[in-house]
Amino acid sequence: MTPPPAPTMAAESNANHGGRHRHVLLFPLPYQGHINPMFRLAGVLHARGFAVTVFHTHFNAPDPARHPHYRFVPVPDVVSGPDPVAIEDVVAHIVSIGGACEAAFRDLLAAVLEEYSRDAVACLVADAHLLPIFQAANCLGVPTLALRTSSAVSFACFTAYPMLCEKGYLPVQDSQLDTPVVELPPYRVRDLMDIGKDGHEVLCEMMARAVAAVKGSSGLILNTFDALERRELEGLRQDLAVPVFDIGPLHKFSPAGESSLLRQDRSCLEWLDAWPPASVLYVSFGSLACMSPRDLEETAWGIAGSCVPFLWVVRPGMVRGSAHQELPKGFEAATRGRGMVVGWAPQEELLRHRAVGGFWTHNGWNSTTESVCEGVPMLCRPYFGDQMGNARYVEHVWRVGLELVGELEMGRVEAAIRRLMTGRDGAEMRSRAGQLKKAAEECTGKGGTSCLAIDKLVTHMMSL
Repeated sequence: MTPPPAPTMAAESNANHGGRHRHVLLFPLPYQGHINPMFRLAGVLHARGFAVTVFHTHFNAPDPARHPHYRFVPVPDVVSGPDPVAIEDVVAHIVSIGGACEAAFRDLLAAVLEEYSRDAVACLVADAHLLPIFQAANCLGVPTLALRTSSAVSFACFTAYPMLCEKGYLPVQDSQLDTPVVELPPYRVRDLMDIGKDGHEVLCEMMARAVAAVKGSSGLILNTFDALERRELEGLRQDLAVPVFDIGPLHKFSPAGESSLLRQDRSCLEWLDAWPPASVLYVSFGSLACMSPRDLEETAWGIAGSCVPFLWVVRPGMVRGSAHQELPKGFEAATRGRGMVVGWAPQEELLRHRAVGGFWTHNGWNSTTESVCEGVPMLCRPYFGDQMGNARYVEHVWRVGLELVGELEMGRVEAAIRRLMTGRDGAEMRSRAGQLKKAAEECTGKGGTSCLAIDKLVTHMMSL
């Protein structure tokens, strides 16, 4: 076996707790929405004195040159074929990738343990979707912690999934979409994670594996905060036999830095400088969500008809079946002088910009918390996974946004944008979003609940 690459000087000179160097090992799930929180956690732990070693797949591999203070250990896998695009393929890939890496990871982990010495390794933090990685680490006597990169209520749904199936909520039936899920208020059936009958079995497997990984670990790390999900966190602590650390929002402690898989167009920040406060709608549907050509057209003309200034991320691969995203003919002329379209953008900085007054989002958890933390109200258009539940909370629990439900039609899009950006409802949402922003600042400030949770996490890691 080829030995892992030697650590950098920076890695060698890191943590010294009680006279001993301590290392934390990380293994992210190789998707953008999972990579970013793991690298933010790496930044938090590195700042607390840990040396960081990142195990990673070849699929969506990070660039070690962007993270000179960390050591990287590539783990070969046996997954082949084109990159997954359809959500069913993504779920199947998530289920398979841990097993595909398990044997190689076990050998590489053994080599790292021999090099560092077992006592120098505090633990492995892995994405909860990588159950075989947890099992391999446990076989070698390495304590594990599970990172869930979504909300507390999302994981509560994972644990409740067998019950939801037993009671007939799942698989979702179109006739039951608006039926309340009385066991998980305020969810309706449409807010539950579902990818159709054909994908139901593999989705159940994905959730069961994540729950098993968490229950078999030494603790659960969540990228959320007490003021946002107090009731949901209390429920998890009652239901789980492992400690729960709500240390988020992680981006407030540690910027994502250079963990983006797509090249960011930073010229949009300068473009925003010319606009008045809270006047620009920022539109981005994340790194995975796809839309049909028809939906792209209706979205474009709805944006154009709203007469609201906008910054729109149209990333490569966003439209199904099309390598190149072409906006409708005449759209550029219709919006000239009040809009900008980019392939990818520095989202955290954009949401902090004074000119951004609303965010049309797919409601991935990272995007949702970043918007909450900057006091930006949301127009919600969830596509899959936990996004529907996140949108439900945005509109009906936190009341900082509105969901665009049903078929995309330019008239409905136009009306929703105006309601968010210029209507009375939007102003009230913006006010409530400002209150949540203040709550997030308190949680992440000195003595705040998230800071205390990080202290507890570090103490816990040192005791394993």
